[in-house]
Amino acid sequence: MGKRRIGILTGGGDCPGLNAVIRGVTKTAITKYGLEVIGFYDGFQGLIENRFTLLNYETVSGILTQGGTILGTSNKANPFEHFIMENDKQIVKDVSKNTMELYHDLGLDALITVGGDGTMTISGMLGKIGANVVGVPKTIDKDLMETDTTFGFDTARNIATEAIDRLHSTAQSHHRVMIVEVMGRNAGWLALESGIAGGGDVILLPEIPYDINEIIQVVRQRSRFGKRFSIVVVAEGARPEGGEQVVKKVVHDSPEKIRLGGIGHTIAAQIEDATRIECRVTILGHLQRGGTPTPLDRILATQFAVKATELVMENQFNKMVALKGNQITAVPMEKVMGKQKLVPVDSDLIQAGLAVGTHFGKKLQ
Repeated sequence: MGKRRIGILTGGGDCPGLNAVIRGVTKTAITKYGLEVIGFYDGFQGLIENRFTLLNYETVSGILTQGGTILGTSNKANPFEHFIMENDKQIVKDVSKNTMELYHDLGLDALITVGGDGTMTISGMLGKIGANVVGVPKTIDKDLMETDTTFGFDTARNIATEAIDRLHSTAQSHHRVMIVEVMGRNAGWLALESGIAGGGDVILLPEIPYDINEIIQVVRQRSRFGKRFSIVVVAEGARPEGGEQVVKKVVHDSPEKIRLGGIGHTIAAQIEDATRIECRVTILGHLQRGGTPTPLDRILATQFAVKATELVMENQFNKMVALKGNQITAVPMEKVMGKQKLVPVDSDLIQAGLAVGTHFGKKLQ
């Protein structure tokens, strides 16, 4: 009988710490359990298109500190909704049966999937049709349910906070309003935590629709009482009361068709028109995803990787690794599928912000 074999893929958007997970799973599987590890290229796309490689010590040597993922990723691939061209028309097909055939042909005992809410939802669906799946939570948005945090978030928060810090000096020098647009489609954790850490005067979250008149009033009051600059931190998914999110473009062959971006420019134009104070917009975009992961993210990613491999050996499948307090544990995948952890309006962080004078785009109790 041959060696037991597991697979691993990284799905969704890239983020710092993915390589640490690949390294952690591969080294734990080989050293502690004598397993073979198959890496699938470009997330679920590799599973769909039969693209994979055997991972070994040499493959994962030296990747702990690297951002991104050596396996590549895709935020479009979904075996249950695969876009193909047929007779010059784009159609959607369910190719999950084909992916399961490859899963069995490779003799996989389990598949470790590393990703966010979309990846966990697809993973749970694969579990329901026969795959032994273990999920590892990754996202810079920290919006996955059932885990206190995800790896990738700390690095993104550091990057966003450093950007806000740097913009403070030029805002003060030129007496401008600096608007920093960070990622966060539906969940505002990144804007909230980097905004508080960076001393943002106004923080706008998807969970709290804003009143532009309130924002304008904050800027005017600061200017009137000698604060001749303001810092506004805005999540890309923020929207005005009664209004819509700002859509940058629509990607039709993606499960997440809407791409957000540009809310910072909208707010800047409105503030300038009302106050005649010059505004500048910085959109951090993919800078938040790139670069070397922080020590915290490297450690958390490694702990998640070791736990995921342990779950495989214990035959605990269709579960996601999670951080609860100081404990690395596991939760049923079904509790994560199709859900997002949003910022509660009464969260302690928002209350702390209010206490030090931070405004959240509307009056809060």
